[in-house]
Amino acid sequence: MTATIDPTDTMKHRYEALLVLDTKGKEDSANEIISRLEADFKTDGASVENIQRMDNRSFSYAAGKLESGYYVNFIFSAEPETIEKLRSRLRLDADVYRQHYQRLPEKK
Repeated sequence: MTATIDPTDTMKHRYEALLVLDTKGKEDSANEIISRLEADFKTDGASVENIQRMDNRSFSYAAGKLESGYYVNFIFSAEPETIEKLRSRLRLDADVYRQHYQRLPEKK
């Protein structure tokens, strides 16, 4: 017996996105950047559960043009394809210096 897949059934998973923002010279606009990024997440089909602002932190070593960045953590639910959409979109965003995604266990 084979299982049938219902196309209306969504395959959403929980994810964590750790973003390092380039706020050099524009510290006052970090909240504006975060609000814009939240809208980008929603545009790509993610439902944002929580946003953790972790403030500006220095890097342990400077591997690029910056010595520090503003860390922000997004907890969200989305379909797996959404991660690649977000990566592509944020790769082109000058305010996003680094990005890392991790799948989280489902809430109980």
